[in-house]
Amino acid sequence: MIGFIIATFAYVFPAYVANASPAFLAGVAKRRFHPVDCGKKLRGKRIFGDGKTIEGTAFGLLCGTLMAVLIGIVASGTSYALGVDYLMLGLLMSVGTLLGDMLGSFIKRRIGIKRGGKAPLMDQLGFVVVAMLFGAIIYVPSLLAVVFLLIVTPAIHLFLNYAAYKLGMKDVPW
Repeated sequence: MIGFIIATFAYVFPAYVANASPAFLAGVAKRRFHPVDCGKKLRGKRIFGDGKTIEGTAFGLLCGTLMAVLIGIVASGTSYALGVDYLMLGLLMSVGTLLGDMLGSFIKRRIGIKRGGKAPLMDQLGFVVVAMLFGAIIYVPSLLAVVFLLIVTPAIHLFLNYAAYKLGMKDVPW
């Protein structure tokens, strides 16, 4: 069981890192970045909002991908190795993570939820679901691993967001 948990977190950790990195960058930099949507609106509402930035997206992509490479190096030759190209898996999952998060923001703007507003489960699961879909191009985790991640990710996400809020890196604790 411990081996399953370690291998499952080794698989998904790059997605978690890619998701958290933009908020970390914004919290540390304490400056405004360039919104991905360039301030454009769709039917009178921002496409994504100021929270999705070019710099944050690039940083998340870099951090998630590098984390996957690091995990691949550490796991190499162990029973936890996935037997895949970690660089490619990390890149795919990082892209999926960031797109999943942007999709959530897009949906929230369409239904009238402002930046920082709550969208239970969409905020906690959207990024990891899309990350796994993108990652499935080269690696498909077991059904048990997917169910496990769908159960534990919301709690982990909420805990880390609360910690980032307490550290002054986020404006809201969710």
